[in-house]
Amino acid sequence: MQKLDESTREAAAATLVTAFAADPVARWTLPDPLLYLRLFPQTVAHMGGGAFAAGSALASADLRSVALWLPPGVGPDMEGLAQALAGEALAFPEDAPAFFAGMIAAHPQEPHWYLPFIGVDPAAQGRGLGSALMEAALRMVDADGQPAYLECTNPRNVPFYERFGFRALEAIKVGSSPVLQPMWRPARASSPGRAAFALAE
Repeated sequence: MQKLDESTREAAAATLVTAFAADPVARWTLPDPLLYLRLFPQTVAHMGGGAFAAGSALASADLRSVALWLPPGVGPDMEGLAQALAGEALAFPEDAPAFFAGMIAAHPQEPHWYLPFIGVDPAAQGRGLGSALMEAALRMVDADGQPAYLECTNPRNVPFYERFGFRALEAIKVGSSPVLQPMWRPARASSPGRAAFALAE
């Protein structure tokens, strides 16, 4: 695993766009393929872009798997996202505003690490890249002594996160939306001698 910087932002975004191309929430929000390809990269940039400056954007060596983690004190740029999507209101489902309002309301207020995006290029799935990303990131989280939070956008992935200690909170569903499953992992003490960014393994 490696930490990413601004020079790899575009490649990382491309991996996530590919990884989420069949995601229930992403494609309910942006069902038109052209609109998805145009707007989802902006969603990635505003929701998870702070990870690059924070040094908590992680990827496999070949950039076929990417995770954007936001540390405590670094949040999504919701104002920037709203501006980027201004004028596109008619392209979204009618229930989208209430759905995203529910996401914002459910987001924990206490300090935590937040995972807005983790994805693996479908052509590279089945090689354990997602698990390796989670293991590396959670060493970082545990070294910081903080809890972690994510929103699982595909019910099939809930068991994956549960294996890493995440537990489901109250699900979010509004009208025609798919189910969004918020998940929380309590703070854990890191193992003695573990470095916060032990990513060279």
